[in-house]
Amino acid sequence: MKGLYFDGEKAVYREDLPKPVCREGESLIRILMAAVCNTDREVLKGYRPDFRGVMGHEFVGVVEESEDETLIGKRVVGELNAGCGHCLYCRTGREKHCPDRKVIGMEGKDGCFAEYMTLQTHLIHRVPEELPTEKAIFTEPLAAAFEITSQVHISPDTKVAVLGDGRLSLMITQVLSLTGTDLTVIGKHPEKMEKFRSFAKTGTEQTVTEADETFEIIVDATGAEAGLQLAKRLIRRQGTIILKSTYAGTANVDMSYFVVNEITIKGSRCGPFEPALRMLAQNRISLPEIELFDLKEHEKAFAYRGFKAGFRL
Repeated sequence: MKGLYFDGEKAVYREDLPKPVCREGESLIRILMAAVCNTDREVLKGYRPDFRGVMGHEFVGVVEESEDETLIGKRVVGELNAGCGHCLYCRTGREKHCPDRKVIGMEGKDGCFAEYMTLQTHLIHRVPEELPTEKAIFTEPLAAAFEITSQVHISPDTKVAVLGDGRLSLMITQVLSLTGTDLTVIGKHPEKMEKFRSFAKTGTEQTVTEADETFEIIVDATGAEAGLQLAKRLIRRQGTIILKSTYAGTANVDMSYFVVNEITIKGSRCGPFEPALRMLAQNRISLPEIELFDLKEHEKAFAYRGFKAGFRL
C-alpha cells in the first residue's frame, strides 16, 4: 500500500505499507482525497515526538468493509479521536479527551495519507450526495470552527476579533459572521485579507493598535506563540481568549496578567461534523479550491503556501 509514513524525523513515501485490517467496531475506508493541516506540519517539527506511522487526519473516502452495511460504498468523512469507551470522559460524552485515546495520524493510530485506513465506525459521517469531494474535504477544519460557538455564547452585540489570516481563520470568520456579531479579522498579508472582507472588518496589528481597539472575545488562530501575546494586548478585562492554535513549542506569558484582569483562556480544537457538512452542502461557506499533489510530491504539498494542499489517491 502507498502512503506517507512519519519515522520520527520526517515524512517518507512508501509503497510497502501493509493494508490495514479492521478490528472490532472499525470500518475499512478507501481514501479518495486527503488534506494537509497545519498540525501535520507541526508533527514534522516535533509536535508529536512519540508518533510513528501514517500521517494525516483530514479525508474523504469510501467505506469498503463495515459491520454497518448501510455505510458500504458510501462516501464518508471521519473524526480524529477514538476513545477507550469506558473511562469517565468517554462515558460523559467527552471522548476526545479520553486519556487513552488514539488520534489518527498523530497518536497510536495510522492516518489517511495512504490508500486505505481503518476508523471506529461510530466516528464516521456520511457525505451528502450533492456535496462534491473537493468541498467535503473541508469538513474537519470547519467542524473545528463550529466548536467555538458550542463553547462560548456570542451575541450580535459582542465585539469579537479573529487573529490570523490563514485557512482556519477564514472558516472561523464565516462561522462567527452568521451570529451577526461585530467581527474584526487581524492579519498580516493584504492578499489574504481580501478573502475576509465579505464577512468581517479587517485590519493589521498596527491599525488596530493605533485605533486603540479592544475586544470582548478574541480567537487566536495564528498558529504561533505571537498570537497569544497579541491577544493579551487586545482583550478587555473579564474578556475571553479562545486558543485554536497548535504548534510545536511553548508560549512564554505572564499568567498573573490574566488572573488580575479576570481573563478566561479557553482551549478549542475538534468540533461537530454534522453542522459542518450541512453548511458545506448548502453552499453557505465560501472557500478557495484545494491544490492537489501526488503522495510522492509530499514535500511540495507540505511547503505549499496557498489556501489548502492535499493528496488525491
